[in-house]
Amino acid sequence: MASVSQWIEGARPRTLPAAFAPVAAGVGLSIHHAGFLGATTAVRGFLALGLALALQVGVNYANDYSDGIRGTDEDRVGPFRLTGSGAAPASTVKRAAFLSFGIGGLFGLVLVALAGAWWMLLVGVACVLAAWFYTGGKRPYGYLGFGEVMVFIFFGLVAVMGTSYLITGRTGWEDVLVAAAIGLLACAVMLTNNLRDIPTDEVAGKRTLAVRLGDARTRRLFAATLLVPFLLVIPYTIVNIGVVITLIAVVLTVHPLRLVVAEHATGRSLIPVLGAAGKLEAAVGLLLLIGPILTLVLSLR
Repeated sequence: MASVSQWIEGARPRTLPAAFAPVAAGVGLSIHHAGFLGATTAVRGFLALGLALALQVGVNYANDYSDGIRGTDEDRVGPFRLTGSGAAPASTVKRAAFLSFGIGGLFGLVLVALAGAWWMLLVGVACVLAAWFYTGGKRPYGYLGFGEVMVFIFFGLVAVMGTSYLITGRTGWEDVLVAAAIGLLACAVMLTNNLRDIPTDEVAGKRTLAVRLGDARTRRLFAATLLVPFLLVIPYTIVNIGVVITLIAVVLTVHPLRLVVAEHATGRSLIPVLGAAGKLEAAVGLLLLIGPILTLVLSLR
């Protein structure tokens, strides 16, 4: 049986910023819309974070299981996998995935009940289905090159705008820009994985977006997913001046861009890029939360 540390590694902690960032940005938007920070914002924000983290861990275990039973991870150069390494039975990893989805579902149910937005349960079901069918089922969309598209939708648009809406019951054009920015940064994390795995994915028949685009164009797309988000945030700063602090995070793009674009890192040399991209997304999400709070504080002086 796999050890506790192996289960933690199998949950892929470096991808968790993809769960934290959209919730932080969504809470920031709710503060921007409401003009105050209260208990409702804090409670619903924590519930949204629990939901997002559980879904992220669930999709990681589901990916581990599905890729493992297909043999995609037999010659893997990336992070440790439970199923592919044989450290845990595939059925156990599958149960861990659905347990994580179940925990996320409980967080989501409480959140929807508090908000009274019961139609959002359908969105929650769509999130779980998207998480499972990324690499699960007979025709997983992750093997067809649509992984980044779905990450943009569910870990960007849905997660950010859903968090903001469930807290305040409203949304606006700022939500769309911020959600798109976070979605692109989440895509950068996935692109890092898929860029690294191009050689093995091609052999396994996994036609990810990186495989379809090829090495050179994937590196250019990666650069765009890191830099365009800052352009999207600029209009938001016009109506909420505190958000301008988000732009300082652009310095965090230098290291991953150097490795991917300038040095053309491959294989294991891309693993640090995964951590750097995750930290960048987390930093942007956190700053998008701090910005509206800063604006609120300045308005009360």
